[in-house]
Amino acid sequence: MIVGIYCGSRSGGDPIYTSTAQSVGQSLALLGVEIVYGGGRVGLMGAVADAALSKGGRVSGIIPRLLVERETAHTGLTRLHVVENMHERKAKIAEIAEAFIALPGGAGTFEEIVEQWTWGQLGIHQKPCAFLNVKGYFDPIKSMIENMVSEGFIQRDHADMLTFSDDLGVLLERFKNYIPPPRKWT
Repeated sequence: MIVGIYCGSRSGGDPIYTSTAQSVGQSLALLGVEIVYGGGRVGLMGAVADAALSKGGRVSGIIPRLLVERETAHTGLTRLHVVENMHERKAKIAEIAEAFIALPGGAGTFEEIVEQWTWGQLGIHQKPCAFLNVKGYFDPIKSMIENMVSEGFIQRDHADMLTFSDDLGVLLERFKNYIPPPRKWT
């Protein structure tokens, strides 16, 4: 399995975010799960990659040329794909990954995982999406999605496409058993 990881290019204010990112990287590597991510060496992105690599894992990075020029690219990865822009980066990660996990992060992390969820709703792909809910970080997003359902903006089965858990094992189990709902506008 190849899992797309979305997470912060910063480490956040609580050390639990970095230690969880390291644990995720190590655990996925030990399970033989390959990682594809944004290709950075900084923040939680770098923590996940370094931890996976330290356990012999395979890690592919997809990074826009602009960020390579700013010297944020991780140069010790299994593979590093340099693309022209963020759109190409997101498309390449979506092409390679078989499932997606968001760890804590900022606007980019949120935008990337929501795009994959949207693509799943539209039937562009049938890949599961999940939030590793470290310290309840994603609780406001979960509440917002419940509000979308209660206000009639999304269907219950499309909200249920997402898994929220603070346990990586729960997310991986859900991935193995994932059955996508009918696409929107069938």
